[in-house]
Amino acid sequence: MPPARRAAPSAAAPGIGWEDVEPAPLILVTGGEAVLAERAVDRVVELARAADPEVETTRLDAAAYEAGRLRVVASPSLFAEPRVVVLENVQTGTDELFADLVRHVEEPAADVVLVVVHGGGQRGKRALDAVRAAGAVVVRCDPIKRDADKVAFVTAELRRARRRADAAAARALVEACGADLRELAAACQQMVADTSGIVTAEMVARYHGGRVEATGFRVADAAVEGRSGEAVALLRHAIATGTDPVPLVAALAAKLRTLAKVGAARGRGLDPARDLGLAPWQVDKARRELRGWSPEGLAAAISAVARADAEVKGAGRDPVFAVERAVLTVAASRG
Repeated sequence: MPPARRAAPSAAAPGIGWEDVEPAPLILVTGGEAVLAERAVDRVVELARAADPEVETTRLDAAAYEAGRLRVVASPSLFAEPRVVVLENVQTGTDELFADLVRHVEEPAADVVLVVVHGGGQRGKRALDAVRAAGAVVVRCDPIKRDADKVAFVTAELRRARRRADAAAARALVEACGADLRELAAACQQMVADTSGIVTAEMVARYHGGRVEATGFRVADAAVEGRSGEAVALLRHAIATGTDPVPLVAALAAKLRTLAKVGAARGRGLDPARDLGLAPWQVDKARRELRGWSPEGLAAAISAVARADAEVKGAGRDPVFAVERAVLTVAASRG
């Protein structure tokens, strides 16, 4: 396996996505999204094996690292056999690991691909700085938080499996399983395994219907549209099936923030999709919903949700009552 060219170090470069990484002498996978970090490592190993099926892969757990181990597995080979060495969980590494890692990047072996996986935090910063300074390819695996990015993740997951989903289906998957990226990826895999053709919202409802109907997003939708009875019914079902009040309030807050952003953008002549980072479907939906809202009503709803947020996080005695009161206030504030 011929070694890939080393990337020139650049302090300004934020890094690349996991889907773009290729084998290189030194790769730094950094960020708190473990699913994406695993994808990055798997891609490097798969590409290395595609180039040479005999490539040897060694994984070292940084927390259990013993001094000198990296030198043993990454030392120059007599027959120049290609190898991939993965240092996992470097944020939990020992001082011996950091010292050995700094020594390795000073004189890396040409036939070794070293992948350093760091989940975030300051531990090992000096070693990571040395890795970057040595010209490592940096792969960013930051947590995915925005719904628009989660929808894009769903689309990419299905595309990798040579499948497509309509826009409503992608949003429904995010609403049902979007709190955890690993769960969202598993839901995509289930759709691929158990269905055929284009994934539709009806298919998603068949497998995740109960969860879709009772997520905080559906509660928020009903409340913002003034459907108080339906919003409370969905809320009580969500609570009864184990949903914590905190993410329900968070969904309400996110919904109202989107309305406020789109409303403010309209008054300032901004493009919400371009200037605020919202997905086009979010903008279209918010514009439709804003037709029933006044600035005063939106302010009252936001204040109610802010109060509920404090109460469900310890400032109140009854979190369930707090979120139900917020839902009713939001629904009543419309118009």
